[in-house]
Amino acid sequence: MSVQLTNAHVFPPVWQADASGLLAWGGDLSVARLVLAYRSGIFPWYSEGSPILWWAPDPRCVLFPRKLHVTASTARIVRRGDLEVRADTAFDHVIAHCRRVPRAGQSGTWITAAMETAYRHLHREGYAHSVEVWQRERGLVGGLYGVSLGAMFFGESMFSVEPNMSKVALLRLVDHLTANDFQCVDCQVESQHLLRLGAECIPRAAFQDLLAEALNVPTRKGAWTRMFVARDG
Repeated sequence: MSVQLTNAHVFPPVWQADASGLLAWGGDLSVARLVLAYRSGIFPWYSEGSPILWWAPDPRCVLFPRKLHVTASTARIVRRGDLEVRADTAFDHVIAHCRRVPRAGQSGTWITAAMETAYRHLHREGYAHSVEVWQRERGLVGGLYGVSLGAMFFGESMFSVEPNMSKVALLRLVDHLTANDFQCVDCQVESQHLLRLGAECIPRAAFQDLLAEALNVPTRKGAWTRMFVARDG
């Protein structure tokens, strides 16, 4: 049974989550609570009009950087001369696109107005990052955002306004994470799209062990713009 949170920044242990992965509800989306949630292996996911819901699913979907599956067609797109990939130069635009760009098979979005504001604050504090794909003529055509703590990147959402642009953003992100010795990308909940890209599901206990190890590494706070690793061809 899920627990109602109080004003105190405290979460119940993740093993108390119910069979669906729901752990708690209520609380707020302050920077302090969100950082504590991610450090604890917990994330918010809810719809507009619902209380804030906090999740710790078992199993957990993760992507180990060196296991990313890159198709030949994606590799060709990455080499296009009219594309440029950057980090942390348009976070607000990326999360706005993730909230608003329609997705096949989905009638709405889980990124509420409050969530959008909260992750903008996380970005200002140096914890949340965006990867943006820019096309010479059209501007911002794809991207993703997530949260970085220690050697773990917690992926939140991706978008494309041209086919496969979110895959380009993910590929460049993984290049950057690999070069900087990140352990894995937390994908939270499995989907066929993520599994095709090389993600896998691991027991929650194994994820918590990975997270504990990753948190032994200092967090790279602040903009990643200058340190972002770009792929050469």
